[in-house]
Amino acid sequence: MPYRMTPDTAAAIERACICVAVQRAARVIGREFDAVFRSVGLSNWQFTLLTVLALGDPPTMRELAEELALDKSTLTANVKLLEKRGLIATESDTHDRRARRVRLTESGRALLDATIPLWEKAQANCVGRVGIAQAGSLRRTLATLSSRGRE
Repeated sequence: MPYRMTPDTAAAIERACICVAVQRAARVIGREFDAVFRSVGLSNWQFTLLTVLALGDPPTMRELAEELALDKSTLTANVKLLEKRGLIATESDTHDRRARRVRLTESGRALLDATIPLWEKAQANCVGRVGIAQAGSLRRTLATLSSRGRE
């Protein structure tokens, strides 16, 4: 007998589906972070990209896409916008001229420094809604689901 998507089945899926819950939460949380970063002209994704670049050595575009779980076209669009603003720079890799490395510029680092209080505000609002222990548990669970076991 074939499956049928009845209203009851759809409701059961919506209640049980991890993907639906994560997507809904990501949109709500993303809008909250977007709102606080709007004053400095960044989206939450652009903030995340800049933060990843502040971790250390400039990654290749491929490494950055993997780190952010982004497809190449989405990453390229964001990189171009941030590069046009002078917040990041791309350069050829010294070992593989086909690969491009992405680095944070001094202007990008200065803007990122200015975003820390904004991030703290949005982060505190989110953590305040679930509590510190649940927020830590949520981060660990999401890291497991995304195959990223580090904290």
